[in-house]
Amino acid sequence: MHHRDPSAAGLLPQLRHLVLEEYRHLFLLLYWPLFGLAFHFFENIFAPHRWHIMHCALDDVIPFCEWFVIPYVFWFVYLIFMHAYAGLREPAVFRRMMYFIIFTYTTALFLFLVFPTAQLLRPAVFPRDNVFTRFMAMFYRLDTSTNVCPSLHVVGSMAVTFAAWDSPRFQSRKWKAAFGVTTALICVSTVFLKQHSAVDVVAGLLLSAIGWHLVYRGGLERIAAVFAQQRDNFRRTYG
Repeated sequence: MHHRDPSAAGLLPQLRHLVLEEYRHLFLLLYWPLFGLAFHFFENIFAPHRWHIMHCALDDVIPFCEWFVIPYVFWFVYLIFMHAYAGLREPAVFRRMMYFIIFTYTTALFLFLVFPTAQLLRPAVFPRDNVFTRFMAMFYRLDTSTNVCPSLHVVGSMAVTFAAWDSPRFQSRKWKAAFGVTTALICVSTVFLKQHSAVDVVAGLLLSAIGWHLVYRGGLERIAAVFAQQRDNFRRTYG
């Protein structure tokens, strides 16, 4: 007859508790499927009465350049890398990055609702025929030209850059410059591929600046402190 070792029986809950404590921050990743469902609604179901067309004079002088497919597509690798690295190695950096993403992407969804945007910049005929223009032709068929302002490509790139600058691992000038240049190329790629107007890029940068101030400069903590003080005052007065 086998007897269960009580010490072994108690080890499993302890290990589970340690794992949950160590990786609890990863639950913030649940925001992504929620965002995906919301974005799907805006892209495929939401039908506003009017689309606001994003365009400025600068768009007319920026030529289509298919070589920018490389940084544009690299954006997906960029995001995944920083999520994986910070999530597994630097939880505090990961949390701040996710708070930034949650604020900025949720704000973008709200803007898509109250101010639906679209762009009419895509070329009817590509100036050249090569693997990159064929890829963009396919991408145009899959990706709508709506819900473009602010550019989520810009905001997502800034999320990675701010996380890298926040990370002790990437504090050298070379690393900071590398992330800065990569983000700049991704942002610029959106207008050279005619995925966005320059207006969308500026709006993405402005939203990112607000998110940076709230998350990385203590804005959220100050707002939370004000609410906490008001709550305590209310309890002392009416409690």
